[in-house]
Amino acid sequence: MNSTKLRKIAWITGLALLAVVVVSAIGKREESYPAGVKVNVVPLQDGQSLLNENDVIELSKKVYGYQLESQSLGQIDVKRLEEMLETDAFIRDADVYLDARNQVNILVRQREPVLRIIDNNGSNYYLDKSGVRMPLSKRFAAHVLVATGNIPPYDPSFLERKRNLLKDVFLLAQVIRADDFFKVMTEQVYVSNKGEFTLVPKIGDHKIIFGKLEFAEEKLRILKIFYQEGMPYEGWRKYKTLDVRFNRQVVCKKR
Repeated sequence: MNSTKLRKIAWITGLALLAVVVVSAIGKREESYPAGVKVNVVPLQDGQSLLNENDVIELSKKVYGYQLESQSLGQIDVKRLEEMLETDAFIRDADVYLDARNQVNILVRQREPVLRIIDNNGSNYYLDKSGVRMPLSKRFAAHVLVATGNIPPYDPSFLERKRNLLKDVFLLAQVIRADDFFKVMTEQVYVSNKGEFTLVPKIGDHKIIFGKLEFAEEKLRILKIFYQEGMPYEGWRKYKTLDVRFNRQVVCKKR
């Protein structure tokens, strides 16, 4: 047998032995148990969190019926765990992976509430940026715009409706949030039985009669000019209402 054949046999034998070692190592790893579970909940923009590490641990426990540490690595279905975590109303996205130390790492990105709804049935909930309904959190109350009054019950397809008051409220909230001035200043939106909006500012004792959703950006533009050029001289307590429903002007009603 020449040296070339010997080298080939030795190479094949070496690969076979390596495969055995690798398979054996994988088998032993799958039979071993996690070294621990590390949870990272990414805070919201204001630094707050709707859920904490213990909440995520409890959610993962519900998936398997017991703690992850009591499962062998081979029994932990990373993809399934991610999918189950993402069914939680507070979780937008979850990433789960095992590191080189056999530690289970769970990274959770939260849904961000942008609007709080108290509808005409008394339901009280948040909407996130995509219009997804979220329950109130037991951890903290999000400091977001509140909408009350004649608001219909939540329907998952409300944004697809041609006419829907919840949709109008949500779109108005988006317009308000897009403006740095009104995002900070506006506290509440009230919806009347006629489907018209009244804005309640955080500063002053007046209310803003806004009307329908139409021309929302233009109404806010005219109103901002009035605040910047008229209100500093007249004072924030002089007026009872500011009406922006008509002809690109602010109609003021004094106390």
